[in-house]
Amino acid sequence: MYLNCHTAFSFKYGTLPVHKLAEEARRCGVRKLALTEINNVASYIEMLRICKTPPSIPPQGGNDERLEIVLGVEFRNTKNDHELLYIVLARNNNGFEKINRFLSHHNATGKLFPQRAPEMEQVFVIYPFGKTEPEQLRSNEFIGVGLHQLNQYHRYPNRKAYAHQFVLLQPVTFSSKTDFNVHRLLRAIHYNTVLSKLQPHQQARADEVMMPVEELMNRLAHYPELIKNTTQLLNQCSIDFTLGEDKNKKHVTGSEASDWDFLVTQAWEGFQRLYEAGNPVLRERFQRELSIIRQKGFCAYYLIAYDLVCFARASNFDFVGRGSGANSMVAYCLGITNVDPVELDLYFERFLNTERTSPPDFDIDFSWDNRDAVYNYLFTRYGSEHVCLLGTHVTYQKRSVLRELGKVFGLPKAEIDALVEYPEENRYRDHITELIFNYADRIKDLPANISIHAGGVLITEKPIYAYTATELPPKGLPVSHFDMHNAEDLGIYKFDILSQRGLGHIRETVKHVKRNRGIEVDVYRFGDFKKDEKIKQLLRAGKTMGCFYVESPAMRMLLGKLRCEDYLTLVAASSIIRPGVARSGMMRAYIERFHAVRNGGTYESIHPKMDELMKETYGVMVYQEDVIKVAHYFAGLTLTEADVLRRGMSGKYRSREEFKRVQDAFFENCRQRNYSQHVIERVWYEIESFSGYSFAKGHSASYAVESYQSLYLKAHYPLEFMVGVINNFGGFYKTEFYVHEARMSGAVIEAPCVNYSEYLTTIYGNRIYLGFIHLKSLETRIAQQVAAERSQETFKSLNDFLRRVPAGLEQVRILIRAGAFRFTGKSKQRLLWEAMLYFSQARTKTPSAELFDTEPADYPLPPLQRSELEDAFDEIELLGFPLCDPFKLVTPVESTHVAGDLPGCIGKSVCILGYMVTIKYTSTAKGDPMYFGTFYDKRGEVFDTVHFPDVARRFPFRGRGFYRMEGTVVEDFGVSMIEVRVMEKIPMVSQRAEEFMRENIPAKTAVVSE
Repeated sequence: MYLNCHTAFSFKYGTLPVHKLAEEARRCGVRKLALTEINNVASYIEMLRICKTPPSIPPQGGNDERLEIVLGVEFRNTKNDHELLYIVLARNNNGFEKINRFLSHHNATGKLFPQRAPEMEQVFVIYPFGKTEPEQLRSNEFIGVGLHQLNQYHRYPNRKAYAHQFVLLQPVTFSSKTDFNVHRLLRAIHYNTVLSKLQPHQQARADEVMMPVEELMNRLAHYPELIKNTTQLLNQCSIDFTLGEDKNKKHVTGSEASDWDFLVTQAWEGFQRLYEAGNPVLRERFQRELSIIRQKGFCAYYLIAYDLVCFARASNFDFVGRGSGANSMVAYCLGITNVDPVELDLYFERFLNTERTSPPDFDIDFSWDNRDAVYNYLFTRYGSEHVCLLGTHVTYQKRSVLRELGKVFGLPKAEIDALVEYPEENRYRDHITELIFNYADRIKDLPANISIHAGGVLITEKPIYAYTATELPPKGLPVSHFDMHNAEDLGIYKFDILSQRGLGHIRETVKHVKRNRGIEVDVYRFGDFKKDEKIKQLLRAGKTMGCFYVESPAMRMLLGKLRCEDYLTLVAASSIIRPGVARSGMMRAYIERFHAVRNGGTYESIHPKMDELMKETYGVMVYQEDVIKVAHYFAGLTLTEADVLRRGMSGKYRSREEFKRVQDAFFENCRQRNYSQHVIERVWYEIESFSGYSFAKGHSASYAVESYQSLYLKAHYPLEFMVGVINNFGGFYKTEFYVHEARMSGAVIEAPCVNYSEYLTTIYGNRIYLGFIHLKSLETRIAQQVAAERSQETFKSLNDFLRRVPAGLEQVRILIRAGAFRFTGKSKQRLLWEAMLYFSQARTKTPSAELFDTEPADYPLPPLQRSELEDAFDEIELLGFPLCDPFKLVTPVESTHVAGDLPGCIGKSVCILGYMVTIKYTSTAKGDPMYFGTFYDKRGEVFDTVHFPDVARRFPFRGRGFYRMEGTVVEDFGVSMIEVRVMEKIPMVSQRAEEFMRENIPAKTAVVSE
């Protein structure tokens, strides 16, 4: 009887989580309902999954009959004040596809939905009462009458003549008065208005709740035609989706048989090239993998990935195949991945096994500037009807909800900021803040909108519209309405096509080494890199700034603590640095055991079985597959149960019944194996602590290979390497600190110059010229045209530049203040004067070919003084940082130590002045905020600090700049840092310099007005 049910996936409208709607239906004795989200189909897969799960709350009457759903969409024009147009229900799967196509077309074009639904086969359309007349309806169209409209319906002319075209339309949007309040708050957030100004037509009626069927029948006792028509309509609708059934592209080469032959041929060629073909152990693994791939139906999945990397190679796109797919020997033989699973003893069953019910996935990283071309290839190769990007659901988080509710309740910005920054202190300030926090708790984790998954791509055998409508966000490629977990439940496997900056900076560095030194660098000599002494020195010292994945302060310190100098240690470090491992104490345990074994000692293990399973990592769970090993071999779970456990730790499935059953089985099996309770609880704690954050070993190994490529370039070509890093942006640090690192490596840093700089940063010898891209407010058009025009002939003077490049006065001022015309030997003041004179004489001057290149008369000017400070502050304004030593800009202050002193001052107090590089905000186990800081000293050397909660509260950071700190030097496994007691921000000498600069730069209006 319910033809119009919403969940919270009717964004900023519905309030019910999907499972809550199912519980409401069971409570009310509803056997079948129509799920009709507003303008999307994001929730139906989760509802299908719930419908197939035995109910935790028995339905009314004790009948355990499963809930059945009908699929549809409620169409509203959001641009027309959320006007309700019609509800469209799918008669069957074909109708569902028609609805998805109609919705997707309007999402792609941005057009309003028509007032009348188009003719679509296998669908029913319901118009709200009063929207249209019954005589205008098609045979598949109805008019929906709400309970509140029964009196109007009773008096409706010709009601009996058209009785067969009226149905009950009782929307379900919430379940209680509190839910209705949540709905009103969401509507106010949607309209960006205060609650008191929310209009009745902008919100649902308060009676949009589900009532027991018996009560509903009583309300409709005088309108049996509504009951009959509604029941018949529901009974004519059904949807047939088998969850988990393979819905992916079935074949690539024309048939499944030819796919198999092609896969075996290509993989065997790779096997012969990479391994000893006669080795029976290796051949057994190769054949076993192929057998499982065929048995599980993943042949096409492998070939799509293979075809993609073949396209990448042909296009000269660098890529890294990683994730659990790196555990596969067949993937390695096909060239999808670049790490040898045999050498690293990678566990294939983490990727695929005969019992595994969830799909595996290949993660393939491309350079950030190549990924769009890869996307376009996939859409072209397999057809836009069968390919879409994977969606994700953005949920409300506590801080953002507090801010939105603060606005809805009309609080001033200062009070809203206080609520967000200091929630515990303001929660009970008054009855308004109590309401805000109470409703924030209810709204938190509700879905807010559809977004794009980081890299997921879906390729299906049937048209994608058979399963989802699509959005068309700014990227311009269709995006599914469901997320990765829904896709997995439905039986669609994603390909992760990801982008990263590391591959870009490697490629860029190779290009600069070739141009600057004439050397062709081969970055694929991984075997040689593992033996390279310079790389080992960088790793041991943690001198890894700019290197892929190993440059953060935490990673640098970890490498130092491990004295890392080999590949396997780096692979382990790449995983144990992840949040869960570090927080649980397992990272520290690994370091302690690492040193104990290296020094010929022993360590106390949790249980001998753990040491046996994870001998390489000293009994510590480091990789995702360690969860599977421990669950299967330590606790005796099946491989299927072990994989459920691994996936369940992600958080998404912690509420699912299957996870709870596996958790119970883990404890029960361990008790049957006579493990002591404290051992069982400790092992479970370690599993629970880290698996959602850790990497598969193959993933870490793939990352480590790319790290080695970066390390090789940094060790042997440090200046070109830093140029590559600067030009690819997106690193851990700001550009300023990569520039500093280049200077520390021997580079001379030059400001942008019209005769040497390109749009991006470039290098000549040991001189690095910053690119025009770094100049704030300089138009991209001008920046690119400067380099293009100079390629014809270098600029001789400012006047020559002004004749040839169509730059306005403001753009020229930026270039002059940046020092881009210093080749002329003239001061910035004189150049600014000349530029303004030029524009005052010819305000509309455009570039033109002149018969003679004549320079203007050189007018005498009084001496114009300029200091180095003025240049520095120009650079700060235009580039964001100075090119001189920043310590020249700080107010003189007493400090007694530098970074190099710290190893000799363990346990002693020091006083040091540092220029802030980065801060990491974190919290203690009790939730108290604390910080880790990274600075460099007056000699340019980096040092690290820790600021515990009391110090963090009394001496907070106040933005970028200089800090004088006093504290005690502490050491952890040979890595020193300062435990700060007192901190003071030291001002720069900016005020005097800026005033001096303003006084000596001619005012813009002074010449123009002459």
